[in-house]
Amino acid sequence: MLNAAHGLGLSRLVAPKAGFAPIEAMGLAFPNAVGLAAGLDKNGEHVDALAALGFGFIEVGTVTPRPQPGNPRPRLFRIPQARALVNRMGFNNLGVDRLVYNLGRTRYRGILGINIGKNFDTPIDRAAADYVACMRKTYLLASYLAVNISSPNTPDLRRLQGSDELDRLLAALKGEQQALFRAFGRYVPLTLKIAPDLSEEQIEGVAQSLLNHGIDGVIATNTTVARTGVEGLPHSDEVGGLSGGPLRERSTMVVRRLRAALGQRIPVIGVGGILRGEDAVEKIAAGATLIQLYSGLIYAGPRLVAKCVRALRRH
Repeated sequence: MLNAAHGLGLSRLVAPKAGFAPIEAMGLAFPNAVGLAAGLDKNGEHVDALAALGFGFIEVGTVTPRPQPGNPRPRLFRIPQARALVNRMGFNNLGVDRLVYNLGRTRYRGILGINIGKNFDTPIDRAAADYVACMRKTYLLASYLAVNISSPNTPDLRRLQGSDELDRLLAALKGEQQALFRAFGRYVPLTLKIAPDLSEEQIEGVAQSLLNHGIDGVIATNTTVARTGVEGLPHSDEVGGLSGGPLRERSTMVVRRLRAALGQRIPVIGVGGILRGEDAVEKIAAGATLIQLYSGLIYAGPRLVAKCVRALRRH
């Protein structure tokens, strides 16, 4: 439906022009700081239509080396009283080869992030091989790559945020990035997407690992396993990650702590609970360089993109 509406030229009717508010990060020139978070277009099937809504960048995925169906349905639940979602999708996607095929057909030439993950049945001690496989196949298509180690819906995935596991993974990924750079003469920035459920000590540890390995950016945050703000509401007890309004304060806190730990050395992409232009400003004020939307689009609609761009321009 989204692609059909775009083909008929209807995008401009549902989303006012976001405007141009350029910003540079990770060596890339973004037309504005408001991006689409991964998860909405897992297989890169709607990039052109989504770009017409005014996003400064689009992130597709999460994609895995092999296709996988994800967790059994139902796996997505609305909590409208809190403007929240709970999902336990489980990296459902058609596999990296299908993503590459779909992206080869798009007309979009803006900034494209590709979010990569591991298959659900790949053991944690072999996870790096899955990420490397996705890197190799998507490297030349991506403006930047996002390494997802923080979804709560793939068993044991968040173990990769532990200090030893993270150092091993980042070393492997940085080595592959350098090899691909030498092979193709093109440097594609590497970012890490982290959970909001880390302690202050863990956040500082992640920040130090990012610096030690020369990672180019960090995305804060994924969904939370906490249920603060939705206690007692229908679907609040469903297993999965919570996003939307109740995540805003926690994700902003993680952004703030990352910025304190990183200084200005690595850009932070702030995501979580952005439902108004003021929420976008809050993330930037906390230390984010760029922001991303997902659940906010469900509750505020595509006009949210332009509202955030205008709010950030005023800020």
